[in-house]
Amino acid sequence: MQARFPDLKDRSVFITGGASGIGAAITRGFAAQGARVAFCDLKDGRELCDRIEAEHGNRPLSLPCNVTETAALHQVLEQAAGAHGPITVLVNLAAYDERHDTLEVTPDYWRKMMARNLDHVFFASQAVIPGMIAAGGGRIVNFSSISYVMGMGDYPAYTASKAGITALTRGMARQFGPDSIRVNAVLPGWVLTERQVELWATPETLEDFLKKQCLKRHMAPEDMIDPVLFLASDASAMVTGQALAVDGGVVVSG
Repeated sequence: MQARFPDLKDRSVFITGGASGIGAAITRGFAAQGARVAFCDLKDGRELCDRIEAEHGNRPLSLPCNVTETAALHQVLEQAAGAHGPITVLVNLAAYDERHDTLEVTPDYWRKMMARNLDHVFFASQAVIPGMIAAGGGRIVNFSSISYVMGMGDYPAYTASKAGITALTRGMARQFGPDSIRVNAVLPGWVLTERQVELWATPETLEDFLKKQCLKRHMAPEDMIDPVLFLASDASAMVTGQALAVDGGVVVSG
């Protein structure tokens, strides 16, 4: 059962990376709330839109875009605002995780990983914040990762970019709080998307990671829906600048 957040109905929502994996789950979650949802992705999102329309009678707007191309990203954000009204919920989710060795990282590879994981979070936020201010406020939910908190060493450029997202979240929350814009980060644990299962999930790795979790169930993309809806809704009206780990209890803070 998905929680209901009545204030999300008819809200203009934009999701980067919304066509597959966690992104597709988040897109479905907002559409089920009655939000006006637009998303961008490299993957064709028409099939997802067809399924969501059949299930909920609320068709999202799918806009193809490479988020590393800032001008194209700004263009699809403008298209979404033109179709649905000023974007007042932005979910920065697009990312690319890839294993790599510190000693083999080149300057070009480093910049590519920052562009894929960090740069677009800043520039998408920068693009929608003026409209949020004019609308009287907004909510930005950025996807970071517990990987940098855990000190995982087999993809340093990725973990550095995810740590940067948390820092960016806190800085923007401080700067734009007076404009009633809340900015929070979600730090997922190991969510078993199709990509994760195909590339890295083996009986041994799954068993090892489950030992790290307090809750002994592997995470699915659907486990990310309600935490994001909560941060986007009035239910979290006084929550900003926070990094919420949704990981089954791998990372314990306090």
